[in-house]
Amino acid sequence: MVGAKAVTSPNTSLRQAPQRRGVNSVIVSPPFYQVSCCGSVPCTCCCPSRWPALTESPCSRLFYILLHVGTSAVCCLLLSRTVVERVWGKAHGIQMPSGLCTHLFGLSHCPVLSGSGAVYRVCAGTATFHLLQAVLLIDLHSRTSLRAQLHNSFWLLKLLFLLGLCAVAFCIPDEHLFPAWHYIGICGGFTFILLQLVLITAFAHSWNKNWQTGAAQDCRWFFAVLLTTLGFYSMAGAAAVLLFQHYTHPAGCLLNKMLLSLHLCFCGLLSFLSIAPCIRLKQPRSGLLQASIISCYIMYLTFSALSSRPPESVILQGQNHTLCLPGLSKMESHTPDTSLAMMSAGIMYACVLFACNEASYLAEVFGPLWIVKVYSYEFQKPSLCFCCPKTVEPEEGPSGVAARPADQETSPAPPVQVQQLSYSYSAFHFVFFLASLYVMVTLTNWFSYEGAELEKTFTTGSWATFWVKVASCWACVLLYLGLLLAPFCWSPTPDPQHPIFRRHCHRVSIAK
Repeated sequence: MVGAKAVTSPNTSLRQAPQRRGVNSVIVSPPFYQVSCCGSVPCTCCCPSRWPALTESPCSRLFYILLHVGTSAVCCLLLSRTVVERVWGKAHGIQMPSGLCTHLFGLSHCPVLSGSGAVYRVCAGTATFHLLQAVLLIDLHSRTSLRAQLHNSFWLLKLLFLLGLCAVAFCIPDEHLFPAWHYIGICGGFTFILLQLVLITAFAHSWNKNWQTGAAQDCRWFFAVLLTTLGFYSMAGAAAVLLFQHYTHPAGCLLNKMLLSLHLCFCGLLSFLSIAPCIRLKQPRSGLLQASIISCYIMYLTFSALSSRPPESVILQGQNHTLCLPGLSKMESHTPDTSLAMMSAGIMYACVLFACNEASYLAEVFGPLWIVKVYSYEFQKPSLCFCCPKTVEPEEGPSGVAARPADQETSPAPPVQVQQLSYSYSAFHFVFFLASLYVMVTLTNWFSYEGAELEKTFTTGSWATFWVKVASCWACVLLYLGLLLAPFCWSPTPDPQHPIFRRHCHRVSIAK
């Protein structure tokens, strides 16, 4: 623009770039204190120019994920008795020096810096860190807003603030921390489980509706649906066979046998209902693809529950045997096989990160009521992406864009483009708040947090963890059943153009 003048601060340096097509370009170099992550420059300033696709929002999201992974790893190290003994040489936990504790906090009984108490305090600081940001970023829809800089910048200051919150949590006495924070963690953990179930059912629902839209138009999409469905059912069947082989025994494990049989019946029931004529009359795109995905998830939850239960001891031929867990045959002084339990924990944490990212994306696309709207979205065109669309078309009407008058000869000026968020910052931090509570109660065995150790979590298991995972599996079944049967409550008008509806009306007319 002619006559425009660049205004710079004293700390900002300017250098002139090479001339291109007669236009002088000026490159603004931010001062050092901003590049060093103390200022408002986003984290993309640290990304090389050869990664142009790594924009501001995904880069910030990656940093928060790494931060959550780091705090979870610290919790695991503080909960591990082996690490505490080998690093600090203390079998009864790490105690804060009594003199320093009395001088700083005025406490005679200093808090233990390891074990379940340390996990509670670290997760309390992490959860508070994300909850504060979630509150401050409510109703934010533009990346150019000043509040958006709180999410995308000031990394060193935020890290120091997080460490300060954790340090403050270590100053709280056990008798004041555990009773209140334990119930908060239980409520947050169950809320996060329900959120995961909503996301996995929405994931299956969206994938099925997307590809069924293509299957009605092209046979290639039909074969894609068929192969994917067979693949998921094959994985669910293979998982059931392996669970019966490793987690059951002819001499015992009656609970495992009953649980596996019941969950297989659930998978068969959900598959039958998904293609039942009465269901397809209300939901024409209901099919086996979504049922196969839910069946796989049910088998994963069953595996996670069985790997978390304590072993069962029986007497066979005068000898004491330990059953119902792989790698355990007799009551001998050997280390049980923890590979399956660790694999289950790895899958669980991957689901945690998936839930944190997917929920924030859906909250930005569909708004605060995304939990309801995501199930009612209809795909117009099939795509290989089986998630939800990037944008939702605005509704037409009085609130829509005003039409241009007929007598207007010149086109109006283009509207100012606002840099919309790729995901909801507030929902992102709130889900990470719930995820921190979920990780806390999972590592400390939910209701039996006293004396929790990382080694016991992966070897002896816990009945509390076992029943929580079984209950989450049953909740998944009930949620999917609710999605199938919900249209019968308000009886929506079916699509007259759908072939199933036409066949049904044809049968009715013949009967008359």
